[in-house]
Amino acid sequence: ISRETNYSKDKNLWHLSHEGLDLEDPANEPQYDKPGFLEMGVSPIQAPDAPTYITLDFEKGWPVAFNGEKMKASDIIRKLNEVGGANGIGLLDIVENRLVGMKDRGVYETPGGTILYRAHEVLEMITIDKDTAHMKSKLAVDFADLVYNGKWFTPLREALSAFAAETQKHVTGTVKLKLYKGNIITAGVTSPETLYSENLVTFEESDYDQKDSQGFINLWGLPDTVQALREQGKLK
Repeated sequence: ISRETNYSKDKNLWHLSHEGLDLEDPANEPQYDKPGFLEMGVSPIQAPDAPTYITLDFEKGWPVAFNGEKMKASDIIRKLNEVGGANGIGLLDIVENRLVGMKDRGVYETPGGTILYRAHEVLEMITIDKDTAHMKSKLAVDFADLVYNGKWFTPLREALSAFAAETQKHVTGTVKLKLYKGNIITAGVTSPETLYSENLVTFEESDYDQKDSQGFINLWGLPDTVQALREQGKLK
């Protein structure tokens, strides 16, 4: 370790963080291609010119298999760290808002976690209803703040975890992803618990009756119609 590479680093199964030295100035570009900087992978520039395809299986929100091979979640993350790092996945340059009041810049390597989150998000798109998905997205910010600020052992965190667990009852299926030079491209998703119906969304003959939309549109827009009539002095 030399002065040029002696960043403050925290490393575990999930990620590796880099802070200090030239990174303290947000105007400085991280030296991703400098030998010795990245430890969990390579930069997108140095990643292979051919894409890598992977599959992830989930059961009730939990990752259970990588490329069709059953294994525990920690081993799946290790596999994803390896394949993700090799393809330049999971680099994040962020200025955080610390609990003590200051802003702090960090550069993170999270190849496995980035892939896992994307795959899970893709599967939720077809297995979770709209209202639940929107509420989960809103509460995710509060959950992240609790964890970041060291409030894991609190009643609110337990309540939010219970909500999250309930949302995962039908998040079961397989996600196929294409990894290419720092990009995660969705290549397919299937689920026995899907809410997606080709018979409803097809542009050909479908089970959806277009006439149903007429009354719905009138009712949905009724409050706006009444307000417009009031503004025009035409409301009776």
